[in-house]
Amino acid sequence: MFKEFRDFAIKGNMIDLAIGVIIGAAFGAIVSSIVDDIFMPLIGLIIGGIDFSNLFVVLSNPDNVAVPSLAAAKAAGIATLNIGLFINAVVKFTIIAFVLFLVVKGINSLKREAAKEPVETTPAPTKEEVLLTEIRDALRATPR
Repeated sequence: MFKEFRDFAIKGNMIDLAIGVIIGAAFGAIVSSIVDDIFMPLIGLIIGGIDFSNLFVVLSNPDNVAVPSLAAAKAAGIATLNIGLFINAVVKFTIIAFVLFLVVKGINSLKREAAKEPVETTPAPTKEEVLLTEIRDALRATPR
């Protein structure tokens, strides 16, 4: 049983999957950094100085505690609706989905190119071959 598991784990598909997961996690971290550190601050600046990571709505504040930031609300245990974090997540998803779309589109175009490659065909018979075939068929057709 251990040998079967080892053979399964060492197969190329399993290793390819592991590499894909690791690269995917690294790509997710890069996209998160791009969105959180570059895109959203620029969009916030264009819109009017809004910090999307700190954009929230207080749902319940029974003690009427001042809530200057999302971190302060979390520390005080105040229920919030985190609109900015949701917008960040949507932008991250859109970027990752678009990149995956481009990858799949590229793979599909490569498959189409491979399918278009000419298939070797037998060359058409020469005039001599056609004539010899006609002579052979005529000889077969004559009675003996």
